[in-house]
Amino acid sequence: MPFTPETLLHTFIIFCRIGGCLMLMPGFSSPRVPARFRLFIAMGVTLALTPAVLPAVAAAVPEPHPAILLRAIVSETLIGSLIGLMARFFYLALQTIATAMATATGLGQLPGLPIDEAEASAPFVTLITITATTLMFVTNQHAEVIRALAGSYTRILPASEFSAQAGLIQLADRISDTFFLALRIGSPFMIYGVVVNLAIGLMNKLTPSIPVYFISLPFVITGGLFILYFAGPESLRLFSLAFSSWLARG
Repeated sequence: MPFTPETLLHTFIIFCRIGGCLMLMPGFSSPRVPARFRLFIAMGVTLALTPAVLPAVAAAVPEPHPAILLRAIVSETLIGSLIGLMARFFYLALQTIATAMATATGLGQLPGLPIDEAEASAPFVTLITITATTLMFVTNQHAEVIRALAGSYTRILPASEFSAQAGLIQLADRISDTFFLALRIGSPFMIYGVVVNLAIGLMNKLTPSIPVYFISLPFVITGGLFILYFAGPESLRLFSLAFSSWLARG
């Protein structure tokens, strides 16, 4: 296919969907990744997918009319952002349940650093989220992200009209699924938190003159770390399988 100004415009339309997705995709959108590096990644993925996607984009936008181009650019950016946001909900749900797990095990009050996010989180939460993000790259799920982007052009035609209602329905379904997944992941810690706090409360009622909370805190933390040792790998495996399954099925 000859290189023409229309080819450059069509390539930019492809970049809009890919850039909008990677802008919100976990791992790629981390504040620890420089913005220039993220831009180069989006450009590289765009150039890699352009030969396969360009004919469909050229057929959807045959004439470079300003109104048509503006509509296609906005629509493609929103579609890509929707895909990236649905993927990000997995990690937002994991971060939420990790915060609850840290609170249940007595580790929620420890000061943390803003490592993987702009805001500081407890070290327990940072450990869970960074491990999940690392598994994404170790298990080649970042390649599945690119493959899912390529497959999205067959399910959502280029420059098609963005339906806000359908997008909100998909987001609501994704929020429901991801938080149910998070509850399954954090259920051992939630049960442990309920049982241990009930036991501490009974001990405090029986011996009100003894500071039971301060005495029991090291034992609560030790029990939480034991649960993390035994249940942590399986929980992260369940999360990784669910995320890769969503990438494969869309």
